[in-house]
Order: sequence, then structure tokens, then C-alpha cells
Amino acid sequence: FSVPCSAILSSYLLGERLNLLGKLGCLLSLVGSTVMVIHAPEDEEVTTLEEMTSKLKEPGFLAYAAILLALCFVLIFYLGPRYGQSNILVYLTICSVIGAFSVSSVKGLGIAIKGFFAGQPVLQHPLTWILVITLVASITTQINYLNKSLDIFNTSLVFPIYYVLFTTIVIATSIILFKEWVTMTVVDIIGTVCGFLTIILGVFLLHAFKDMDVSLGNLPQVLQNEQPEPVTRDDKNILIEVDNSSIAPEDKPKVFMLCT
Repeated sequence: FSVPCSAILSSYLLGERLNLLGKLGCLLSLVGSTVMVIHAPEDEEVTTLEEMTSKLKEPGFLAYAAILLALCFVLIFYLGPRYGQSNILVYLTICSVIGAFSVSSVKGLGIAIKGFFAGQPVLQHPLTWILVITLVASITTQINYLNKSLDIFNTSLVFPIYYVLFTTIVIATSIILFKEWVTMTVVDIIGTVCGFLTIILGVFLLHAFKDMDVSLGNLPQVLQNEQPEPVTRDDKNILIEVDNSSIAPEDKPKVFMLCT
């Protein structure tokens, strides 16, 4: 819902343009999101912090987290200062990569909160405080770079691109950490992929044609063939063409014009 909401509100409140193709892109984003929700994989049952700890310690997720951290450091300390002001993908990629840690932290803290109300000693568990620190750091970083993007680039472009990048990272994190796609059927896999591709198509329409003045009132009439108006030339142009013609015979009389 953030994609069409941000695009529509920015067009009314901030004066940013949202043409017909942009509105179509917002609609496609909603349709793709709905398809993804319908075919979303079921959550693997993780009920205790011990189970969450064992999943976080798996070699696959540790390697995945190390790659994301390395990519994040490269973006923050190298690419950000050089290209962040001109390329919209730099800051938004930082927000999306950090989002993998915030989503995992929220998942773990949700389990901790359930355990707390169930009378479990979750406050004495070190993972609880690690997740809190990770969540605060990741959300702070996301807000910082998201605000930088909003200060530089169009709001109707920032949120859709951020949504696609963030969703991609979340899907990859869910596959690696919780293995949610293991029990999915072929129909659900195809539906999820098609829904995500629909979202990407909607974001492309919202981004690629943002500067075009396209509306229902000025759509091109494809079936109407307009004849070009004949060009009226004066005698001076005709005389000059005759004079410069390479196929004119040598004995043809020529006319010269003197301008004073």
C-alpha cells in the first residue's frame, strides 16, 4: 500500500507529477502485492529463542549476513559519498540491505514478546538484547538514508524502488533463514514470482515515464492518420534551389539575387 499511497500523496501534497502511466504502475503494484500475499509461503514454526538462535547460527545464514554487511559497508563508505547524490539506487540499496537485519530482529523480538507474556525468562536471554540493539541500529540507518533519498529524489520514485529492493531482500532472507519456500507447491511458487514481476512492472511504469505528459485527455489517436501540411515556399527559395541544383544543364539561364 505504501507504493500508491506515497505516489498519490506526493502528487497532491508536494506537487509532484503523477501521469496516467504512473497511476497504472500504482495499480499494478497493488495487484502484484495481492497475488504475492495469496501465494505466500507459510511461516515455519519458531516458538522459542533457542530455536531462533539455532537458525541464526546456521552457516548459510551467517554467510548471507556477512555478504550483506560487506555490501552495506561498501555502499556507505565508498559508493555513497561518490554517487549517492546522483544515483537513486545507492541510498535505497543501503536501506534495503539493512532491512534484512531489521526483519530478522522483528521476527525474533516477536517470539521474545510472546515468551515474556507466557512467563518465560526472555529478559535473561542474550539474544533478546542482541536483537534489540540490531533493530535500533538498522532502523536508525534506514531512516537516515531514506530521508537522504527523499531530500534529493522524487517521492513517487523513492518508495516504489525501495519497496522492490526491500521485498527482494526480505524474500531472500526468508528463504535462507526460515526456509519458508521448502514446502511451497509449484502453483504457489509461480504465483509468487508472477506477483513480484508484476510489482516490478508497475514500478517501471512509475519510474520510466514520469516525465511524460500522459493523461486520458491527450492520449495519441493511433487510428487517426494526420496528413502533414504542405510547405509554402516563396520565389527566393525556389530560385536558390535552381541555382544550387547539380542536375541543371549548363546552358540553363540562371538568376542571381543581389541583397543590399
